[in-house]
Amino acid sequence: MSQIVGVFSCQQYDKETFQAVTSKSIQLRFFEAALNEQSVSLCDELDAVCVFVNDDLNASVISALADKGVNHIAMRCAGYNNVDTQAAKSHNIAVSRVPAYSPHSVAEHALTLMLTLNRRTHRAYNRVREGNFSLNGLMGFTLHGKTVGVVGTGHIGKAITRILAGFGCNVQCYDPYPDEEIKAIARYVPLPQLVSNSDIITLHCPLTDETRHMIDAHTIKQMKDGVMLINTSRGALIDTAAMIQGLKSRKIGYLGIDVYEQESSLFFADRSMEIIDDDVFERLLTFPNVLITGHQGFFTREAMHEIATTTLKNLSDVANDTLPEANRVV
Repeated sequence: MSQIVGVFSCQQYDKETFQAVTSKSIQLRFFEAALNEQSVSLCDELDAVCVFVNDDLNASVISALADKGVNHIAMRCAGYNNVDTQAAKSHNIAVSRVPAYSPHSVAEHALTLMLTLNRRTHRAYNRVREGNFSLNGLMGFTLHGKTVGVVGTGHIGKAITRILAGFGCNVQCYDPYPDEEIKAIARYVPLPQLVSNSDIITLHCPLTDETRHMIDAHTIKQMKDGVMLINTSRGALIDTAAMIQGLKSRKIGYLGIDVYEQESSLFFADRSMEIIDDDVFERLLTFPNVLITGHQGFFTREAMHEIATTTLKNLSDVANDTLPEANRVV
């Protein structure tokens, strides 16, 4: 039986990737708009919706989807904090996700942020293009031997731990559920100890009520002076206002983020000709020791292919009641 699926927040690369692997049993309709209370009217005649990190699946949207006969919300990502899962359950709407899509892609991007911030290669690139070969202001530190704290050792956290161990770093990890494989190359410690001992802290955990703003003013105060903080996970893990104070006080020496708490109104679009109204984001951009990328950590050919194939399989599996538990949210 054929399914009609609406793909929201769709970029051209999403369309091309999904079209390359889709089957005749799934008819895809592509929408550039994010799915929210204003755009849910587009869901007439759909059996399922395919959504991404910045779509807003709140209780009102889910109720409207149920009224239109939508029976499946297929997340084309691992996180689902933007879905009211209780509302989905009460309306008998399945929610699926892609639990692991080339975790090395995000791990490698986290490393890219570390190395770029440390050696200031983005600044060196611009200098050389202008004929400036001075090394003043470009001094970094040797990564080998540094203590790096990895918060969360799921698929991505495990990948970055292995990479950092290969660099000769002293890796310490925090996760409520320690991984036996990681214990062979890194040491699990309580979160307060990780925060206070690390030269670099990199976040790789989901956004939950417990982890929201886990990096706040109190946490920052416990960190080493001049610490490097990397976040390629979820923006709301960091209290951005507290982070700005940490940067101003020089407690935070380097900040690299691929995610931002209010990114839904900014990322995945060309806003170069717009005035950005987000004063907090604009303040972050003024710091010379802050590096921001627009949620591109996942963006490799391999990861996009895995996302598309797994999402389409989830759509078929839900229809056939064969969805693996690892991919099931509701």
